[in-house]
Amino acid sequence: GNSKAQYNLGICYMDGIGTTKNKIKAFEWFLKSENKYTINKNKNDEFNLNLKLAISGNADAQNNLADYYENGKIINKNEKKAFEWYFKSAKNGNSLAQNNLATFYLNGIGIDKNEKKAFEWYLKSAENGNSLAQNNLAICYLNSIGIDKNEKLAFDWFSKSASKQNNLAEFNLAYCYLNGIGIEKDEVYALESYLEAAESENSMAQNNLGYCYYYGIGTNKNEKEAFEWYLKSTKSGNLIGQINLGICYLKGIGIDKDEVKAFDLYSKSAHAGNGRYNLGYCYENGIGTCKDEKEAAKWYLKSAKAGNLMAQNNIANCYLNGIGIDKNNNKAFEWYKTSAEKGCILGQYYLGYCYENGIGTVKDQKKAFEWYFKSAEGENPKAQNDLGDCYHYGIGTDKNEKEAFDWYMKSAIAGCAKGQCNLGYCYDNGINTNVNNGKAFEWYLKAAESGNASAQNNLGFCYQYGKGVKLDYKKAFEWYTKSSNNENAYGYFNLGECYYGGIGIDKNLEEAIIWYKKALNNGIKNAEIKL
Repeated sequence: GNSKAQYNLGICYMDGIGTTKNKIKAFEWFLKSENKYTINKNKNDEFNLNLKLAISGNADAQNNLADYYENGKIINKNEKKAFEWYFKSAKNGNSLAQNNLATFYLNGIGIDKNEKKAFEWYLKSAENGNSLAQNNLAICYLNSIGIDKNEKLAFDWFSKSASKQNNLAEFNLAYCYLNGIGIEKDEVYALESYLEAAESENSMAQNNLGYCYYYGIGTNKNEKEAFEWYLKSTKSGNLIGQINLGICYLKGIGIDKDEVKAFDLYSKSAHAGNGRYNLGYCYENGIGTCKDEKEAAKWYLKSAKAGNLMAQNNIANCYLNGIGIDKNNNKAFEWYKTSAEKGCILGQYYLGYCYENGIGTVKDQKKAFEWYFKSAEGENPKAQNDLGDCYHYGIGTDKNEKEAFDWYMKSAIAGCAKGQCNLGYCYDNGINTNVNNGKAFEWYLKAAESGNASAQNNLGFCYQYGKGVKLDYKKAFEWYTKSSNNENAYGYFNLGECYYGGIGIDKNLEEAIIWYKKALNNGIKNAEIKL
């Protein structure tokens, strides 16, 4: 059983040292040796020797022959013959062939797909000590492939494989510890397992280690370390690592901000779903390259078709607004629907918007409410505000001022300017709460400073009449002006009032008429009386 002696005996037979030259016997001993010596002088010799040994029942040679047929080495690729030789080798107890045979059954290579048989052969190989099969068997248990799901057994087999320094198993073991699969959750041990796999050049582990350092999982947050591991993952050719490295350069995480490098990395990873999305984002916003809406739409569409949820939402935006592509409400609706049904909270929000306004579909207030609700539960501040509107006005559901107030509050706290304005309106008018001019002013101010035109108008009203704040005509005029500049109809009217009555500004009837006309053209009937 000494592999060095087996190898040396092979040399003796090969070179005729102390015995007659015999290539077949030499090759047979090389196969037994861990060195797995191959005859490189003549590839045909190599194939023929393996063939002779395989025919005579040598399991190692049978596995080698299968490998030749599987990968087109020396001889033309033939998956059916590859399967046949793996089967013979596996039957003869070769654990590597057993693992390979299982993979053929799993993927339907050279034989009909059969997950149950795949599991059975992974089990045989794993029990024979093959670390690849042990990892693959764990995956079967984890994902119910040919066997009922069993997270505990999945963890156990990942552990056995990892103990043999299988870096894939080390990576998967880390995933188990990180998510509490088959074992109690342990972020510190997850980090250690990722580190072991990463140091064995597992590019995905290197990427995930970067993720741990970025978010402080199992360790202190360290953006520089995160960057370094994303960089190592990228050098190993990992596309997800390239994408995350691009994000580092884009946002200046652990490295100086460099939009050109970010764009370059997204370009390199563009044949991956997320890479396509990020490349589209760069083109749409002119990040690291010239702004190009047509290119943005092209990459969003590619990424959307590859299943990226944000890309599906963004290509829908492109179709809705004619960004880099012909406007098409029907396609916008379909992509929002695809994104929403797969759980994208932005897609859910915009799908609700489509149903509410009949964009690419028939108006359906009930469905609008349902999708706003899903998105709002996913912590989307815009959806929380619009859900508040549904309850306030009875859109797709019964009116409910308490629910309206609660959702406006959630939206406002999350920073949505519309939600802040509507919450201010609730305090202003005593909707499901006592009238509180001070709180109304505070929320109007937050929304107004974020550019909300309605809040800017309402803030002007607060200053004009001293509601929740000291009366100040000049500030009232300033906020009405800001609201008008943002095309708010009531802002137009109130700015006209300022010029008409000399509120915070000198009287000017000509200016007053201009603003009253704008207000009238935007549906404010009182402006007609003023005119």
